[in-house]
Amino acid sequence: MDIQRSAAAILANPDAKEATLRQMNMPWFQTPFFPTLLKEANLSEQDRTLVELYARDGYLLVDAKIPDLENFAARLIQSLDPLYRGRGRIQDAWKENSDAKMLATLPEIDRILRLLYQRDPIPFQTLNFAEGTEQHTHSDTVHFHCIPHGFMCGVWIALEDIDMDAGPLHVYPESHRMPAWDFHDLGLPSGRESYQRYEECMQTYVEAIGLKKHIVTMKKGQAVIWSATLLHGGERIDDRTKTRHSQVTHYYFDNCLYYTPMLSDPYIGKMQMRMITDIRTGKTVPNMYAGKPVSAISSAAMIAPAAAASASVLKRVMARAKRGMQ
Repeated sequence: MDIQRSAAAILANPDAKEATLRQMNMPWFQTPFFPTLLKEANLSEQDRTLVELYARDGYLLVDAKIPDLENFAARLIQSLDPLYRGRGRIQDAWKENSDAKMLATLPEIDRILRLLYQRDPIPFQTLNFAEGTEQHTHSDTVHFHCIPHGFMCGVWIALEDIDMDAGPLHVYPESHRMPAWDFHDLGLPSGRESYQRYEECMQTYVEAIGLKKHIVTMKKGQAVIWSATLLHGGERIDDRTKTRHSQVTHYYFDNCLYYTPMLSDPYIGKMQMRMITDIRTGKTVPNMYAGKPVSAISSAAMIAPAAAASASVLKRVMARAKRGMQ
């Protein structure tokens, strides 16, 4: 399905309730068009269910379809073991480990992400874990975000069975509908020093509106896909002898501007943009805004004020010359 053609068809239909609206620049499952788009989409019953669940809950539990799962998982776990060196995580193991790269580029995950977002998914970061993180509830949009909003997600793949005692992932279904809050919205200054206060704000938020936590236990080879604004974290580890081998891959989507909200304050012109690498190709992905590279827009934005200033100077000079001739 091509969402743009589908949206155009809706706009061309005078009987459609959405006919007075334009296609919004956000994931299709978040727009007013979604019910009609889904109805018109030529999807299998299984894929339709996936999209409906994701739109409703903000996350999915799916089979990642890893080839030769048992041998693959054992090999990846063994090869990464010496790289932890007492740390809780390994960032971007894909750069040195072909199995970590393969996990970040699985065809089934790519297929589902295209289905959910109707754009090309760009895997740009991997995190590997041997144990649970016990990380407090948070949204990924404080770490990674983009313009237009919403075109980012996380995929967490279990490399072994993960039960309640191992510190499994927890999520808050439907929390993806909350605003993409930044530190400014919470009355906090931008910077890493505000992160603990941010976590406290998120906990207060879920309690205030009565969100219900769901703990995600998983089988080896399963994946959790979650929306950018979904609140999630790691549960307490009840059995310290248990491991929680897993890999998280973060994805952006094409034709966006990518930035780090924690280090940004766009209201005063401070934007910490990210230069991301597409794991599939190893190439840098350009930051785009309204279909154009940001570098081209920035150059034009710099030229326009300069041209206006020159015109103003010229106007004053001509005025003085005219007065001198009178």
